[in-house]
Amino acid sequence: MTTPRRTFLKAGLAASAALAAPHLAAQTGERVVIIGGGFGGATAARYLRRFNPAIQVTLVEPASDFIMCPMSNRVIHGGLQLRDISRPYSRFVTANNLRWVQARADGIDVARREVSAGGNRLPYDRLIVAPGVDYDYTGIAGLQTPEQQALAPHAWRAGEQTQRLRAMLQSLPDNGVVAMTVPKVPYRCPPGPYERASLIAYFLQTRKPKAKLLVFDANPEIQAKKGLFESVWKSRYGNMIEYVPNADLKAVDTAAGVLDFEVQGKVKADVMNVIPPQRAGTIARNSGLANVGNRWCGVDFLTYESAVAQGVHVLGDSIAAAPGMPKSGHMANQQAKVCAGAIAAQTLGMAVPSQPIIANTCYSFVSQNEVIHVAAVYRYDPEKKTMVPAQGAGGLSNAPNVTEGLYAMAWATNIMNDTLG
Repeated sequence: MTTPRRTFLKAGLAASAALAAPHLAAQTGERVVIIGGGFGGATAARYLRRFNPAIQVTLVEPASDFIMCPMSNRVIHGGLQLRDISRPYSRFVTANNLRWVQARADGIDVARREVSAGGNRLPYDRLIVAPGVDYDYTGIAGLQTPEQQALAPHAWRAGEQTQRLRAMLQSLPDNGVVAMTVPKVPYRCPPGPYERASLIAYFLQTRKPKAKLLVFDANPEIQAKKGLFESVWKSRYGNMIEYVPNADLKAVDTAAGVLDFEVQGKVKADVMNVIPPQRAGTIARNSGLANVGNRWCGVDFLTYESAVAQGVHVLGDSIAAAPGMPKSGHMANQQAKVCAGAIAAQTLGMAVPSQPIIANTCYSFVSQNEVIHVAAVYRYDPEKKTMVPAQGAGGLSNAPNVTEGLYAMAWATNIMNDTLG
């Protein structure tokens, strides 16, 4: 980590402490409803309670457990179990004195400032929408039903599909073929598909060395850590990985195990891992918040308030991110702190902080223990009214190494603790 980055991070922590410390006794009674308990929603809930304990926070989340998407690729190849990246929401809710509605949000009435979920009508003064991404299968014939999609799982939301893809790999014939697809950007976690490819190749190399992995990327090239992934694939996995760029998937025959591409034609595989194009979560789109290409949600980066709905804030993967900013769990966690600080400041009659600085770090396993990383720092540019990379901050690995594997696991533990307590 470079000196400028340390300076930026210290400034951000100092700002957070200054906001939180003097006002713990304040009482406002404002009601904040949060849709989604991922890195964005859960972090916002926790930090709202820290910044102003008088705020009444209701979390709307149907799942019983928080399951971490980062590190889920390690579950697929067998390095971790799903329980290693899961925590119960019940403990989080109790520790932070939240109201928990364990249901899916059905709708948002912006005029009445009300959320409907599981038969409940939840009034709010401020609403935070953090639903993650939704998956767009409209352009892929043969994957229109849940039953079809289950036969070519994306496993891009950690949980049941993660376990399914793992089981499919374990059942692969010794000389079988695995085919995975990468959607066009933007999508959640730019390095994620290439980390997955590396770990599947590691699994095949150690368990089924006669098998092969085909990576069909709709983009013209690898979208993150390009040189590092290319070097690893060439030196470590040789001919086991075949990478195909500019591969637009148009159809899948799940019964025959065939993928059909615009240019490359039909390809047969024993295991199909189709990661489809992505867009803002369903509740955000159905509520009219996805004002950018009818796909992503525009926000004010000082508060993460929606560009089209007053009093509604959007966090995480659903937003139209600033140029160069990835959709990631770390990014959602950082955005949530800025949003929580802005809301708390407004409830306390304070000015909203005008110079937010946030950071992102992404670790990628390329074998059981070796890791590469990329890190960046972003600051608010008042003239452009968006977040821009901070010059001289951040960095990239020189090569995979075991030490970074230890850092990666420490990062995972720390961000889980920071998000959930």
